[in-house]
Amino acid sequence: MAKQVTTVSEEGYSATNEIREFETTIDANGEDAPDTLEALLAAYGSCYVPALRVGAQQRDAGDLGKIEIDITGDLNDDDKLESVSFDIRVEGDVDEDTGEEVIERAFELCKVHDALKDSLHAETSFEGNAV
Repeated sequence: MAKQVTTVSEEGYSATNEIREFETTIDANGEDAPDTLEALLAAYGSCYVPALRVGAQQRDAGDLGKIEIDITGDLNDDDKLESVSFDIRVEGDVDEDTGEEVIERAFELCKVHDALKDSLHAETSFEGNAV
């Protein structure tokens, strides 16, 4: 099984992403749409939410109810992502120790977290005069 996304940029630094029947726009400058790192952080948080829910079930923490995550991506001097932090708040009554177990299990389950590993690097090909 594979996932397929087509990214198209007519000009400039904005790109449209075709994902199945959905379309999103990402603007590297962040002027007309979320920038690339904001999109990455949103994907990370969106993946981490269901991982938290499953982690809570697996660690007998009960229903978490509403979940809010403030995600901060700190940038280095080259405007590249240096660190990510999650400030997680849940509606459910979960003690601190159980919360830590849920957090650790959620990181094990989160596919975006896994994809951020150093060993993942895109294999590429390049073709001029093609579009």
